[in-house]
Amino acid sequence: EVQLQASGGGLVQAGGSLRLSCAASGFTFDDYAMCWFRQAPGKEREGVSCIASSDGSTYYVHSVKGRFTISGDNAKNTVYLQMNSLKPEDTALYYCASARYSGRYLPSSLSEYDYWGQGTQVTVSS
Repeated sequence: EVQLQASGGGLVQAGGSLRLSCAASGFTFDDYAMCWFRQAPGKEREGVSCIASSDGSTYYVHSVKGRFTISGDNAKNTVYLQMNSLKPEDTALYYCASARYSGRYLPSSLSEYDYWGQGTQVTVSS
């Protein structure tokens, strides 16, 4: 059974940092891409950052480039999202998700991801 357990959210002031973790089980980590999505109230869920640990491919949505860093630990089957210089507009429920990775391109859209963890809330105060 595929399970994704997200953690690490919280309340932080603007300019602060948080690190999200997503522990995965039930599948071979190397065969999958992992992605962080977020959804703010009244907005659509968007892809924030994705990684394929097998070859190091990464994706970042433009609004977080230079501030967020995604990484994976294959030994722990865990993906991390280090979020620095947080802004109030980063406030959202953050989800991790996984999808089979073909090695041809890194999926980053909602419909391409099959398995989802529960969300972890990130709130950035101004």
